[in-house]
Amino acid sequence: MTVGVALNASDAENQVDASVSLAREAAAAGLRSAWFGQTFGADSPQLAAIVGREEPRLHVGTSAIPVFGRHPLLVSSQAQTAQAATHGRYHLGLALGTKLLTESGFGLPFERPIARLREFLTALRQLTRTGTADFHGELLTAAPPISARVPGAESGVPLLVAAMGPQALRASGELADGILPYLAGPRALEEHIVPALTAAAAAAGRPSPRIVALVPGVVTDDVEAVRAKATEQLAFYEQIPSYARVVELSGGRRASDVAVIGDERTVAAEVRRYRDAGATEVVFTSTDIAGEADRRRTWALLGELAG
Repeated sequence: MTVGVALNASDAENQVDASVSLAREAAAAGLRSAWFGQTFGADSPQLAAIVGREEPRLHVGTSAIPVFGRHPLLVSSQAQTAQAATHGRYHLGLALGTKLLTESGFGLPFERPIARLREFLTALRQLTRTGTADFHGELLTAAPPISARVPGAESGVPLLVAAMGPQALRASGELADGILPYLAGPRALEEHIVPALTAAAAAAGRPSPRIVALVPGVVTDDVEAVRAKATEQLAFYEQIPSYARVVELSGGRRASDVAVIGDERTVAAEVRRYRDAGATEVVFTSTDIAGEADRRRTWALLGELAG
């Protein structure tokens, strides 16, 4: 099992420079991967490509690009370019996104998300594996008249999905290489997510899928104050049915109930619980919530666990 962190330098004077600096610090701490979210700001595949090229000790990934408002041809170009830039260390995460952000940001109706995800994955796999596609679906067409191949990306691009619901898990098991569950605690993973995903992959004749669990967490002595901050920071996700459901399946009521907050022994034990629940990789997010000293302390522990 590998251990990584999500990097967020969106408040820095220069997000790209700061991300490279953080990546170097993560690698020096012994961490194995760095992941970048996608909102309406920085382009996460481009950011991952730059960081991965500057810091060759890390795998880099995006978690995750919504399929609404994008096209498989364009995402394939981004992903293959990042893969070539990092010489095979790039991992592409996709997401359904949310109704609120899709409709308010892009002005697109959030309709038939699972069907769109299936078509997107089918076309994207063809493009990233072969450099071309001949896909004509109900919602998408991807049939480039000229090559869509990026030299240097011949190894393909791992495709992961931020899937947690039954239909998304089935589609991911059949068509992707793994998943990126967020706010899914060990109970939800072990009892619901991992069995559904592995069964879908097995039925489709695909290899055992990766489960890259994204976990908000920090090593700190001020547990009560940090959990209060986490409750405020993560409250947005409680408005989204898929996240509210997985928090409940994890045994929590608030999203912050799933956050891993405590001393080194507590956090190490929780990482082991994720491993025992089926996570192949653990990526900590929100590690800066308690300040720089606790972030560094968290990275030091996670680097030891990654070793």
